[in-house]
Amino acid sequence: MIATATNTVVATVTVGNSRSGVAVTPDGTHAYVANAGENTVSVFATTSNTVVGSPIPVGVLPRMIAITPDGTHAYVVNDSSGTVSVIATATNTVGATVLVGNTPAGIAITPDGTRAYVVNCNCFSGIGAGTVSVIDTASNTVVGTPIPVGGEPEGVAVTPDGRRA
Repeated sequence: MIATATNTVVATVTVGNSRSGVAVTPDGTHAYVANAGENTVSVFATTSNTVVGSPIPVGVLPRMIAITPDGTHAYVVNDSSGTVSVIATATNTVGATVLVGNTPAGIAITPDGTRAYVVNCNCFSGIGAGTVSVIDTASNTVVGTPIPVGGEPEGVAVTPDGRRA
């Protein structure tokens, strides 16, 4: 942990291997860390800098995490599974697994929490251009067909008003 007021390290928290993504709950009390080398997500309390519970099993090669604005769910992209694991933050268990495109690499959730945008890199697949899958967070299902975006996209962001990704 780095104190932003002083830009100094104030704590080190040991989690899994090959950490690749982290997200903090909106209330700032917990951080979710993707352990790509173990196919798990670790959770730690930011107030005590201690790990909470056991690592949560997710899909193969978890990369990035986004948390809903109300803090109730963490969405984890699993690069080699082509899936998104949906973790209920109240129980720290996977409640749904959503099949998305090839090599999902990034994720962002709209400010109202109704949609998750998942960037499918299609890296190393020979498929070509990347796509974006849209998940309806109420049903945890993909809406429509993947949106072609070109290149090999690695990340996505949603504007504060939620009108564009």
